[in-house]
Amino acid sequence: MKDGSANGPGNAAGADEASALAGRTLLVGVCGGIAAYKCAEVVSALRQAGADVHVIMTDAACRFVTPLTFQALSNNPVHTDMFADSSSWEIAHIGLVRKTDLFVVLGATANTLAKLAHGIADNLLTTCVLATRKPVLVAPAMNTQMLEAAATQHNLRTLRERGLSFVEPGAGFLACGEIGEGRLAEPEQILAAIEHLVRRTDCMRGERVLITAGPTREFFDPFRFLSNPSSGRMGYALAEEARARGATVTVISGQTSLPVPAEVAVVQVTSAREMHAAVMEHLPGTTVFIGAAAVSDFRPSHYSETKVKKGDAARTLVLEHNPDILADVSAHRPTGCFVAGFAAETEHLEEYGREKLQAKQLDCIVANQIAGAGGAFGGSDSEVIILWGRDGRQAVPRASKHIVAGAILDRIANLKTAGHGAQPPGVSRSRPSGPS
Repeated sequence: MKDGSANGPGNAAGADEASALAGRTLLVGVCGGIAAYKCAEVVSALRQAGADVHVIMTDAACRFVTPLTFQALSNNPVHTDMFADSSSWEIAHIGLVRKTDLFVVLGATANTLAKLAHGIADNLLTTCVLATRKPVLVAPAMNTQMLEAAATQHNLRTLRERGLSFVEPGAGFLACGEIGEGRLAEPEQILAAIEHLVRRTDCMRGERVLITAGPTREFFDPFRFLSNPSSGRMGYALAEEARARGATVTVISGQTSLPVPAEVAVVQVTSAREMHAAVMEHLPGTTVFIGAAAVSDFRPSHYSETKVKKGDAARTLVLEHNPDILADVSAHRPTGCFVAGFAAETEHLEEYGREKLQAKQLDCIVANQIAGAGGAFGGSDSEVIILWGRDGRQAVPRASKHIVAGAILDRIANLKTAGHGAQPPGVSRSRPSGPS
């Protein structure tokens, strides 16, 4: 889960946790602070729940609790030195982060949070966090004044926006003698959050997800084209989140400067017709389709093989419709495939979104505003309204696109469980008259 917080129900040593954590490989980082003694209790409970626990300790953590303590509790060697004489640093840095199901950072200090927020990797723990592509759960612990400092709050916001999950610190008597927020969350709360995240990691296992992302470009000569300001961030965030939940993900992407998400297959296209062809090629076997791309509705009716000179250019550009990718996917979906679309509007957001939902016979649609300073195009955050059925509605407040993507996938999972997307092929679907 990448929603900025992780608080799940359940008791630390209950049967639910045992079934969720049994056989899981967890990487636990322990930071330097008095809360390190409580981290030992968490590691012990994780092992009792059946998890294979590997511990990384910072130098400061070793001043509060010895590595031998965590070695005895985890029954695994404890990693403290990235440049140890043996090759264990390489195993921790590369091997462990690849095979782990979840990375938990316990007792995260203000110093460690600052390093993580700024990409500083000067010890084994921070290096492993930077290297992992698996979910990361952070449990901070520090003095109240340090927690409330503007720099710390900024770093916490940054990490949440990047998709890290948090177990919020508790309030009470602190080691400094003060009473306030900053205590490490209780072990049972941390275990409940870990169990919740592990379950979420598996919630899309077995799903084959096909996502369109980014803009399309419609050239009318080798130099000029029609397009839009879409950055592709929402489609890529959906891809990363679906992969983190265990799905096999393919993205059909227009031109974007975004890095390719880890363990996601990306097919690069340029025009709407190329995107349509690639989508229909990859559609068989798809269980979830999400049309997040900003597809050009029109293309120039004529393409010049050479650059059109200013004096020769016509003042009127003749356009023709592009294929309707979303409607065609809905009409030719594989059995049981869930189809979700996006509706980017400047006005009448819900009205137009619901019209598109019904016209294309989608299982749900994500309506977002593209006008104004908070518009969806190009920004790193967004707010959307998810619509489904006759009157289903969920407003997702403004947050990073990773967090919004998580909310969208949560809703899709709930709707799939309720039976949406189960209509078999061959059932009549009305085809809308216009493009998306």
